[in-house]
Amino acid sequence: MFQKWRDLLFLHWEISPDELQRTLPEGLTVDTHEGKAYLGVVPFFMEGIRPRFCPVVPGLSSFLELNLRTYVYDRHGRPGVWFYSLDATQWLAVRIARTLFNLPYFDANMTAERGTEIDYKSSRKGCSDEFDCHYLYAAKGELPNPEPGSLEYFLVERYYLFAANKAGRLFSGRVHHTPYPLHDVDFEVRKEGTMALAGFGNPKGPPDHAVMSKGVEVRVFAIQPVR
Repeated sequence: MFQKWRDLLFLHWEISPDELQRTLPEGLTVDTHEGKAYLGVVPFFMEGIRPRFCPVVPGLSSFLELNLRTYVYDRHGRPGVWFYSLDATQWLAVRIARTLFNLPYFDANMTAERGTEIDYKSSRKGCSDEFDCHYLYAAKGELPNPEPGSLEYFLVERYYLFAANKAGRLFSGRVHHTPYPLHDVDFEVRKEGTMALAGFGNPKGPPDHAVMSKGVEVRVFAIQPVR
């Protein structure tokens, strides 16, 4: 599939590696940077989504998405992303992703206003408003491309995703894009409920790392069983 990921806000909190490891399926190991593990919250805009050889469909190909994630590697040593949740406004995308790709997508009511700053709100359907999310953010100066080994590279440059079905079988898929163009960011976390929904509780303070990207064009390849 072809996709465009736009105006991404990367917020990361340090979490105990042991705590994260207990939440992972067999076959995945929590990845760390200088001994530290991270839980990430990423609100962004999905645009121009289409399968190969198919056109963009108005009303279906663009929507808002908010994911909660951590970083892992599999038994082959491949580093990637493990998603605890992916909230989205497009009901059909939610059902396709859950059914065909074993990804934990959820229906949500979401709004985002782009002005001098982005005002991004999300409320998962069927959940109390105590779990709502509200972020304000705006790009500042451009940052250099992160070098391999840096914290920014560890947090944003991931080219595999992992998923598991109800039986616990592990799957992986490869994504390809140019390196993220990164910006320093002015931001405010007014509400953050996705971490609590996943069982981690509310964050105890501001994120330990924050950065923004204007976005990339992405190719997503087939999700296949991990051998």
